[in-house]
Amino acid sequence: MGGAANDSGWMERSVPSPVPPDDTDAWYAPSVREQDELYPGVVVTIRSVGDDFGYEVREPVLGVEEAEALSTVEAYFETATRQRPRTREGAIERMQQGFDPKHRRVLDRLVDCSPAGRRRIEYHALCSLACLGDLTPYALDDRINVADIDADGVVVHTADYAPAETELDPDPTYIDRFTSERVERHTVEFHEFEIPVVVYREHLLGSDPFTTKYAVREPSLLPGDEALIEECKERIWETSVDGLVEDRVEFVRDRARSLLARQLTVRNTTEWLDAARYRLRAALAEFDLAVPPVDRRFSDGRLDDLLYYVLRDLVGYGQLTVPIRDPTLEDIEANRVGERVKVLPRADLGHDGRVPTNLTFDSEQGFVNVVTQLAADDGTELNASNPSAKINVDPDSETVHDADETVRCAVALPTISESGPHISIRKQSADAMTPVDLVERDALPTELVALLWLFYESHGVVLFSGATGVGKTTLMNAHMPFIPYRDRPISIDEGSREVRIPHETGVSLTTREHERDHRRVTMADLMTQCNYLNPDVEVIAEINTPASFETFAETLNTGHGVIGTTHADDIETLVNRVIEKGVPTYLLEEIDLVVFPRHVDGERYVGRVVEFVDDAQPGDWAGTIRKNGAVIHYNTVCWRRPDGSYAFGYDHPSLGDENRQVETAAFERLGRLRDESVETVEDEFHRRHRYVKYLVREGCREFDELFSVLADLQTNEAATVERLRRRADADNAGPEAGASDDD
Repeated sequence: MGGAANDSGWMERSVPSPVPPDDTDAWYAPSVREQDELYPGVVVTIRSVGDDFGYEVREPVLGVEEAEALSTVEAYFETATRQRPRTREGAIERMQQGFDPKHRRVLDRLVDCSPAGRRRIEYHALCSLACLGDLTPYALDDRINVADIDADGVVVHTADYAPAETELDPDPTYIDRFTSERVERHTVEFHEFEIPVVVYREHLLGSDPFTTKYAVREPSLLPGDEALIEECKERIWETSVDGLVEDRVEFVRDRARSLLARQLTVRNTTEWLDAARYRLRAALAEFDLAVPPVDRRFSDGRLDDLLYYVLRDLVGYGQLTVPIRDPTLEDIEANRVGERVKVLPRADLGHDGRVPTNLTFDSEQGFVNVVTQLAADDGTELNASNPSAKINVDPDSETVHDADETVRCAVALPTISESGPHISIRKQSADAMTPVDLVERDALPTELVALLWLFYESHGVVLFSGATGVGKTTLMNAHMPFIPYRDRPISIDEGSREVRIPHETGVSLTTREHERDHRRVTMADLMTQCNYLNPDVEVIAEINTPASFETFAETLNTGHGVIGTTHADDIETLVNRVIEKGVPTYLLEEIDLVVFPRHVDGERYVGRVVEFVDDAQPGDWAGTIRKNGAVIHYNTVCWRRPDGSYAFGYDHPSLGDENRQVETAAFERLGRLRDESVETVEDEFHRRHRYVKYLVREGCREFDELFSVLADLQTNEAATVERLRRRADADNAGPEAGASDDD
């Protein structure tokens, strides 16, 4: 209160002008620091409480009738399958979007009140049924940075006020989701359905050993929908057809849509109140007193949601349908009934290691159905006498036809698994990486790319060795365009389906279950067939079985180029494994290069490159292995230093004068393969190295584009160089004339 003097000398009493609540001159709310409306009807007030702060939330107030209507809505949805947000970002989006059409139709039937009352009921229903309950208004406030739980309740920290005590209980429901951070989200296509997927990270200690999680956001279901889905699936299974069903997906889709539409229509018309409203509205519409009702008293969204689940279970792989089709995942593992399915995202998704999903198999029978279906898609029947199998699902399979990638699986029935069935799935990326991709990720140096180019082109023997998942096949495939387009590469054995051969002359042979004269096709059969095909390079992916090692040894004696992968972490382990599999030690000298990739802390990179030599060499990069009386010498051609940089030959003078011996042996091998002098090979290496740096500089990341450029270089190098020079930018002169030795 203040005043001013008038003519009579009395003080005139007046009220000061309004000021913001956080102003020190505010007289009407001295303890209020901030007050904001976060959502229509939701007001947050931050007050001073002694030396601390209080965080108060005021939500829309319900009348008695409105509260009863809300109780009716909550009771109706009590048995429904609801997909709640996993993060604060998801909660904000859910509140902004509101209910979807199929849920609004239910509210229209259950709630009859004023528009303002309807808005208040919808808010509380959204919070309790589709969002984070009591934590919803707190999730709407993006000023909250941290939430902490103590014995008295939940304390929040905003950008300007901390700590601020709330009125929440000490252990509110969904507190883990409230503190979660969205890492990434995308959609996965499944027969015209786009299923959202979210990857998020929890920031709540002591709740779960896994912090990063993967959630499939499948459609929510209304009460009774699960029974409709099961009934529809049973009737489709019992359907008799005349002749051959050419498109199983379309058959199931059309049949399910017809059955579900009829079931929903019958169910709605049997509800007398709904039917009375429908008839009354239709009668009023004849006199232009109301909008005509829709012919089908259910939303298209509800029909589509039910149809998705029918297709998922009958033509997909149940709960594994979306992960199998998700191109961002590398591995999928389901270990037992009732346990979360685990997935391994690809490294470029921003996190590493296995993460749990929100998917589980609730029954052993459903788990067994998925296991047997996966095996059946590869022509393998699982039963008591054959309880496990290693299978491949081809990209052209109708269940994964739009995934465009090979899916390798290890499946087993409960017969050999203590806790029920299990599934382990590995997916090869649909987009083959190129050396440019690998160099940009610091997975290998440009010098190694040039050296591998020469060995691939010269029909050398190159092995990529390491544990499962370190990137052996990725490295091998990335350099396949370096095989001349006129040559004939032939891949053999089961791993051949992982090999990307862009050549028109290439052939892939496999030992998968074929019947020929009532016996299985063996590696020996493929070896004989391969020799008839006159190969230039043989690709033997996954040299792990005794038959594949035997084939590898025989191929080394043929003089063909050999490229393959095997399991061994280092050179000593590789030598031991090769000898134990019966490969003579003298054949090791026929191997030109062995590349050992590593996978550490989410990064995949080449850790070491080794070559076998005749005599012991000086230097820290050389070594000797003694095994069963045999003495094996090797050199390390390339290795990764602890700081992430690469050491490679004379391009690194700091290694000393003796480092030239590292490269000399490799160049001598190439000289024998190419029938050229070491000096000529050395010059060719430098020339190829300049090309590699040019390709990296120009960002030639497309697999087919790289193969096309290399084919043009082999056809007419001068014309190709001139064309590349014309395409280069003004300050990028090209790979030859404009590139100095220091490029």
